This record gives sequence, structure tokens and C-alpha cells, in this order.
Amino acid sequence: MDGAEMTVEIEPALGGRWRSLRGRSGREWLWRRDAPGRADVRPGDAFVDAGGLEECLPTIAGLPDHGDAWSRPWSESDGWMSVEAEEFRLSRRITTGRQVTGEYRLEAEPGWRFIWAGHALVDLAEGAVVDLPRGNHIWVNAPGTSTPTVWPDYHDSDLSVLGPDDGSALMIIVPWVDSVTVRDGADALTMSVAVEGQPYGISVWRNLGGFPEQAPYRNIGIEPMVGYCPTLALAGPEEAAVVPPSGVVEWTLTVEG
Repeated sequence: MDGAEMTVEIEPALGGRWRSLRGRSGREWLWRRDAPGRADVRPGDAFVDAGGLEECLPTIAGLPDHGDAWSRPWSESDGWMSVEAEEFRLSRRITTGRQVTGEYRLEAEPGWRFIWAGHALVDLAEGAVVDLPRGNHIWVNAPGTSTPTVWPDYHDSDLSVLGPDDGSALMIIVPWVDSVTVRDGADALTMSVAVEGQPYGISVWRNLGGFPEQAPYRNIGIEPMVGYCPTLALAGPEEAAVVPPSGVVEWTLTVEG
């Protein structure tokens, strides 16, 4: 792998979606599925899960479903991509090499609250491991419930190990952690977020054939976040990011693998 570089493929017309993320070994990390309706979405539509990495802003759950950036076409200028909605403008510049770096700039009215997530759906085999600080306080959101616990314990399960499909679907929220690594065989992928003056965290979407109810499938979301509540409308005072008097929030997403 000496001299090898990571690569990214982007679809500006489809919400700035990352459709491919290849590691230095050549491994494709992003899970994808055939979802023809993804090309026809409009702002406010229900989320169409095509995989890849979607930009979720200003929320993941709630309305608009998975936010208001993924359903809009992005424009390109001078190496930057940007998207505008009624309440914000989000700009992003991605550079590649031995790692992938995404520089983000959000412009909105001071006081505007938001959640951002790099909603990466990752292709991981049975037995893969999600590496987060052990003993860290977390929230586990299952359908209709939200339970505090510590990583990686949940009832009698070890959340860090991805087992066979068991019909479960859990959203795990890890506040104030800025980096997560997934290990699958000899390969590892690390995603990190860096932001000043705002809350941050990691969420893990651990869907082992439990979602959607009518036609479930398996996918794993690894999601660095600015703010750390998946639903903006339910976020407490320190769980969502807040635009400062400057009207600008900047952060960086780094991917290594």
C-alpha cells in the first residue's frame, strides 16, 4: 500500500452524496443498494436509502426526514460544493490522498440550532468490530425506547461486535467522542470529526435485519456528528449545535483507511 491513496466519488446532483469511498488497499467501504427513487426526490420527501454517505442537516430523524441537504442538488465552484435551503447554506471541500478530508462551512442566522451527521453506510461482514472508548456513557435508541448504558454493553449483548442478522435495529449515540474505527478482517476505517465551540459525538446505526419493518435488510451506519441528538426537535440545550454571532460554523471530517 506504499504510495496508495484513498479515493472518493461524489454525486453533486443527488444531494452531494458520496457514492464510493475506497481505502488505500482498494477496498470499497460504502454499502449501497438499488434505489431507483433516489434520483427523483424533492425537498421534504421521505428518505430514500440508497447507501453511500449522505449529508444530514439539520436533523437525522424527525422532519425533514434525514434533513434538508440530501434531497437537493449541489453546485460546484473553485473546488467547493454547496447546497442552499431556506435556513442555511452548507459548503464542503473534499481532498484525497493517504486520507480523505472534508472541510465544511455552514452559514445561517445566529442562534439557529442544527444537527449534522456524515451518514456513512458501511459494508461490514459478520464479526466486524466497532471500536469506541469502552465504558463511555451512551444512549441506545430501539423502537419506542431510549436506554442509557455504557459502551459496549446493552442487555446481554456486546454492541461492538456485529453478529449475524437477528432482526434488531438500534441507533447508538456516543456523546463527546470525536473518532470511531471499524475493523473488518485485516482492514480498518477511522472517521473523525473536529469542531470548536460546539457539541459533537458519534452515532452508530446497527441494523441487523430489523429495518424497515416491511422489507428489512442489513446495513451499518457510522456517523460522526456536530451535535449529538439524532432528532433536532428533541435535542436538549447542549445537544444541538448553535450558530454563533458570526453566522458561520466550520468543522472537519477526516477519513483514514
